[in-house]
Amino acid sequence: MTGLTPPAPSPDHGTPDGTHDGIPGGAPDGTRGEHPGLALIPVGEPPQLRADAARNRTRLLEAASQLTARCGAANLTMEAVAAAAGVGKGTVFRRFGDRTGLLLALLDHREQQLQAAFISGPPPLGPGAPAARRLHAFGPAVIRHERDHHDLILATRTDPLRAYSVPARHLRLTHLAMLLREAGVNGDAELLAHTLLGYLDTTLVHHLSVERGMSLDRLEATWHDLVNRLRASPAE
Repeated sequence: MTGLTPPAPSPDHGTPDGTHDGIPGGAPDGTRGEHPGLALIPVGEPPQLRADAARNRTRLLEAASQLTARCGAANLTMEAVAAAAGVGKGTVFRRFGDRTGLLLALLDHREQQLQAAFISGPPPLGPGAPAARRLHAFGPAVIRHERDHHDLILATRTDPLRAYSVPARHLRLTHLAMLLREAGVNGDAELLAHTLLGYLDTTLVHHLSVERGMSLDRLEATWHDLVNRLRASPAE
């Protein structure tokens, strides 16, 4: 459940299935920056999607990913994606609806990867580790995700208030609040989770790491300090 919902595209008359699809993701493995050669295999495709349509969609996302890595999300155009993928511009519009739908599909893919890592991935980020260790692992994973995909995230934020209402944020909020309670942290877990998420927001991460030149190690060390301070006064 990513909550990054692209506008509904018209039926893809250029593909045999005539369906539309939405995908998600993020890279919590410590890798940095975009990866032009990364193959974005669609996750959670509807079962009726034909193999040739899935390949077509994947090829478009790969082309968009490469262009975004080279030129930035703000400069991505449907025409450029079509040319890079070797298809007609109409195919891109039928598949994703419009430019925003394409950007959301790319971001959704990365967000789902991040969600899979903290919901069902290996510990300490995923289940199997104590809640306190999972809290410590969560911050660095999200910091790197937000830093790596800053341009893409901002390009999809047409409404500043929407960032607080999308299911993707609610999932992060619920996850953090659950870990705070399990770790025995005193206080309002929901509001504390909002505070922690504020530290992980892409605009702040970009400001501190790029404009202020702070290292990711420094940002992550402060996340660990925040978690330790919250745990210094355990619940009665």
